[in-house]
Amino acid sequence: MTQKYENNYSTPVGAPFRPALLVRSLADIRKLEETPLEQALTVRSTYEIFRNAGHAFGDKTALTFLRTGNPADEPIRWSYAELLSRIHQTANMLHTLGVGPDDAVAVLLPGCLEYHLALWGGEAAGIVQPLNPLLTDEKLVALMTAGRAKVLIAYGSDAESGMWSKAMRLRGQVPTLTTVLRVAPHDEAPGTAGTLPDGVAEFDVLRAAQPDDRLVSGRDIAPSDIAAYFHTGGTTGAPKLARHSHGAQVFTAWASVQVAGMNENGISINGYPLFHVAGVLPASLSSLSAGVEVIIPTPSLLRNKEVLANYWKLVAKYRPTSLSAVPTVLAALANVPLDGADISSITYCRTGAAVLAPELAARFERLFGLHVHESLGMTEMAGISTITPPGVNGPAGCVGFRLPYMQMRVVALDENGNATDREMPRGQQGMVLFKSPNVFSGFVDPADNAKAFTADGWLATGDLGWIDDEERLNLTGRSKDLIIRSGHNIDPKTIEDALGAHPAVQLCAAVGAPDAYAGELPVIFATLVPGASATEEELLAFTAARVDEAPARPKWVSVIATMPMTNVGKIYKPELRAMAALQVVNAAVAEACAELGVPEAARPVVKTEGESLVRVQIDSAAAGTLAAPLQQRLQKVLEPLPFKTRIATQ
Repeated sequence: MTQKYENNYSTPVGAPFRPALLVRSLADIRKLEETPLEQALTVRSTYEIFRNAGHAFGDKTALTFLRTGNPADEPIRWSYAELLSRIHQTANMLHTLGVGPDDAVAVLLPGCLEYHLALWGGEAAGIVQPLNPLLTDEKLVALMTAGRAKVLIAYGSDAESGMWSKAMRLRGQVPTLTTVLRVAPHDEAPGTAGTLPDGVAEFDVLRAAQPDDRLVSGRDIAPSDIAAYFHTGGTTGAPKLARHSHGAQVFTAWASVQVAGMNENGISINGYPLFHVAGVLPASLSSLSAGVEVIIPTPSLLRNKEVLANYWKLVAKYRPTSLSAVPTVLAALANVPLDGADISSITYCRTGAAVLAPELAARFERLFGLHVHESLGMTEMAGISTITPPGVNGPAGCVGFRLPYMQMRVVALDENGNATDREMPRGQQGMVLFKSPNVFSGFVDPADNAKAFTADGWLATGDLGWIDDEERLNLTGRSKDLIIRSGHNIDPKTIEDALGAHPAVQLCAAVGAPDAYAGELPVIFATLVPGASATEEELLAFTAARVDEAPARPKWVSVIATMPMTNVGKIYKPELRAMAALQVVNAAVAEACAELGVPEAARPVVKTEGESLVRVQIDSAAAGTLAAPLQQRLQKVLEPLPFKTRIATQ
């Protein structure tokens, strides 16, 4: 048989990824492991994935972009062959702009077809660096500077998170940046942008001038070459840049196909943002490596209210075989009636990013007949760690089996919540550790690696969980989210599951409120199902009755209008902790004012500044002679709190 090479690329065109067998147990995963990994997986780079898929699937649809959330509107579709051609052009354009294997290409885009060109063309030419558009300019500059970004690919409109204005501001602040490439919105009329400044060019104009059948660089990409920089965090503190090798990303795609059984008959709606590993790797690269059609639901993705309102109608039209969304999106979808929509095409419903509440899992199955399968993924493992395959139904919190060729342990925590080397027995909770072919290549800043790994080289995930009798991992939460009350560790999930069972509760999250004596006391915030009503006293009593451990019963419940979220759809607990601290300080200020007889109109203004400081501003003119005693009293009361407060007079 004659081997087919694609021009100057030294590896012959191979087959797309296909499942070797039906995985329903750990025994099946062990059967996969009977073949040495180097024989089972020979693909060396993400570029090779698209080269193989492009040749295998040709005119089959790879990407479907929904212009709006209206099911009647016609989408834009790209075939696998078109996607490969445009990836070639994008990589070649970046090469002509001076991007080499060690140069970063920063990406500031919403959900769009061009994001896939930036991702995979960027990895074929250099190192792609997706950016969260909601980060501050300061943090984006720090990330791009740390990654030594040479090119920025940005959305040419402010309609999505003010991206174009942000890109223009970043331009002059990153020393290594030489070029900004403007991606025109899909509905923009030609010539709308006008004349662009020096160093700024139209993405599609430059791309279209490049060869579409090869990499002109002649680059032969090794599995150890760095493919991407993904930032972790950033919503609190300084974000860190995690390095992904091509080999790690390829393994994620291959292992996902094996365990989840992906094939060319699949269709999925990918509503995850593409600056996040979940949207890029398990939801995109894995799907596209196996011939799945991936639907992009408008630039705003699942933040688009029209998409959410019409979700089941979109399912009826596009016939996806799988549904994948974070728990908060599933909670929102639970409020959208089917109205007769045929959703029978969905055979696999999947979630991740946060632990699934049992009540939400039960509600989804009751309303739609869909069992929600959970997976675990993280940036430091190229997006996936464990998977619950189709046909394997576990309880809420069960995130499935480890991947093939992976090792997994659960170990005890020390008094500071860090991993020890003491293995926990089956069924007992501890921190989850991994060794795997898709573990990341460390952070760009070596100083950030110290807490990422144990002394003997295991990835310390920070996730808390236990292994059941079927050798599936069951998650309970994050070590950093533990509420520590007088040295006693309280799992917030215990409280959240209790309150989440109330029929009026839509979402809830428990955090520690600062306390001068106990360090932290458990409290919980909740949003209500639209149209439902419940008092905070009723919800507190309901929760307390269902939490057996007295120290874990919350001190108060606060009903809020909206739950703070990250751009990925996770509940944002740092903001809730700041809100809890604000309530504690407000109560202390009210008590001090009452003791001293400070009039209502003269009471201090209390507000949070960021997520780690509460400021108490005393108006000395209004408080008069009571201002000084009030300041002294508050300093005495607030100083012991394990939270930063600042008292000032004006």
